Amino acid sequence: MCAHALVSMTRWISWSCFWAMRSVAKRPFSPFMNVLLPSPPSSWRCLVAITCLLAPPFLAFLPPSIKQLLRRCARSFRKTCCSERLPSRPPLGLWDRCNQAYVVVDVDGTKQAARQRALPHLPSLPAPHRRFDQVCAPGYKGRKRGEVVRTRTTLLQAHTHQFLGTFGGSGNGDYRAELQRALQVIARYATTHKLLPSQILVRLDGLYGNAAVLREVLDTAVGIIGRSRDYALLDLAVVQAVLACPPVEVCTHPESGAARSLYDCPDVPLSAGGPRVRLIVASHPAASTPPSIGKKRGGMVYELFVTRLAAPAFSAKDVLDLYLHRGSFETVLADEDSEQDPDRWCSHTPCGQEFWQVLSQWVWNLRLECGQRLSPMAMRTSAFAPACASEPAPVNEPAPVSEPTPPLAYGPPHWAQRSFTGGFPGSAFRLQADGSLLCPAHHPLYPQERRPERHGSYRLLYAARIGDCRQCELRAQCQESPSTSKPRRVSAVIFPLSSHEAIASAPPIASPSPLPTPRDALPHAPVLWGDWPRCQIRRNWLTLLRSETVAVMRATPTQEPTLVTNEHVLTRTQRAHWRLSWTERLTRNARPSTSPALTITIHGLSATFAHSFGFGLLPAA
Repeated sequence: MCAHALVSMTRWISWSCFWAMRSVAKRPFSPFMNVLLPSPPSSWRCLVAITCLLAPPFLAFLPPSIKQLLRRCARSFRKTCCSERLPSRPPLGLWDRCNQAYVVVDVDGTKQAARQRALPHLPSLPAPHRRFDQVCAPGYKGRKRGEVVRTRTTLLQAHTHQFLGTFGGSGNGDYRAELQRALQVIARYATTHKLLPSQILVRLDGLYGNAAVLREVLDTAVGIIGRSRDYALLDLAVVQAVLACPPVEVCTHPESGAARSLYDCPDVPLSAGGPRVRLIVASHPAASTPPSIGKKRGGMVYELFVTRLAAPAFSAKDVLDLYLHRGSFETVLADEDSEQDPDRWCSHTPCGQEFWQVLSQWVWNLRLECGQRLSPMAMRTSAFAPACASEPAPVNEPAPVSEPTPPLAYGPPHWAQRSFTGGFPGSAFRLQADGSLLCPAHHPLYPQERRPERHGSYRLLYAARIGDCRQCELRAQCQESPSTSKPRRVSAVIFPLSSHEAIASAPPIASPSPLPTPRDALPHAPVLWGDWPRCQIRRNWLTLLRSETVAVMRATPTQEPTLVTNEHVLTRTQRAHWRLSWTERLTRNARPSTSPALTITIHGLSATFAHSFGFGLLPAA
């Protein structure tokens, strides 16, 4: 098939898909199809690679003329990413406790590794040439298997689950330049939908946690929730003053049970002379293993979160929950990988690989739009954070004096005795002021588990670090075997005291101190989250496509083909299987003018589509 015929057929298929989508439903649906869908006048150029979905490796063998067209298509995608019709109402999906609406956009990176075999490097051989030299480079692979990687930054609208853009680079990529391009797309998205920059809430992970990068994001005036890696903020006097007070909230994860103490610093300078942000400090006790996230100081692990969200509208726990909610982005990427495989290697050039990724995101958005038009669904609204409990107004009259209920008191810990191997008993480990233990070799043991036991008692389990035990000179006197792979553990059982013992050991009751000034109460409205289902509407559209029928019939030739009596003689070039030039390839693949015509019958399309192209309608069977 020649290049002109390829472009013509691609244009026909592209317009067919476009108008078939338009004819699914007459009424428009505002939140969808406003991200990567181009406008109709230029849609055929942006949809020119729809046929590449049937044969993705075709992108690696395109002639230069078609590659130039693909580059123009990629630029057209970026220019028209937000030029679709304006919806009647912006797709806002997050409401704070003051009823202020936001649009949440997630920015995150993903990697794809490529395998390369080893090549000999000898002085007598030329330098090896790799086909992936322009696309990939050595870099961080994570759990991917390979020698070289390619990184791409993706933007996702968290409410409609539609992609806003993708920017790739070889190796680890230039994450700061890709973030700048992502911010330009977000600014254009806000301008198109007539939204204020403060109504766009961008969620970033720790990759963008440096002060210089966060300052670039803050300069755009958009809302932000991100993890900070600048742990020097903990040394600021304003942060130390907040850490010296009790935490404002203590949140517990519903599944893992991990508890975090939250400290709210409402006005902290991000850097010397830089913008001032709201800093949320989350702390939890350190474990025996080094923390993978956070900074360990004095037996505690601290995590920093930077935001511009105001304190009355979002509490410290609301900010932390919104950041941890970024995990839903991973499920969207997993669905995209299983359906379309956007990270597969389709080209040995950066423009071809990026075009395939943009095309995959466009098809993802198109499926969501078509599924919504096929089976319209209303936005799901859920209570992201419950409403605050109403508190009665404080009364100036003194409260009646009543005898305080004595709290449950516990006695001294009962340490484990010396084991049969002759190791150190539990009493040899001294209790420290921070709640940890100190072994005879002066290594710390931290509490790991608290097990409830009979009669109201509980067992407290301490464990050391395996790195300290491996290098310890007293390991043979402490553990059962010097070759064990487990660290030393010590347990203590703590029993509750009886009522008489608790009263006798209780300290005298001091005079009541004045109550602290209460903080400003949060608004009672809950934090609401709105989104649309992404799986059901997309699968409904795919089910419809797989049930349609397309009949292709070949007409009977009007004349008999000419019989060739002479034997075909091969040239030396053909005999040696030399590579053909582009002209020879197009000539070989061209369809002869004497070939019979093809008749294509598409079942299930509407009359609007047929009349728009001047096609004839066939009576239904």
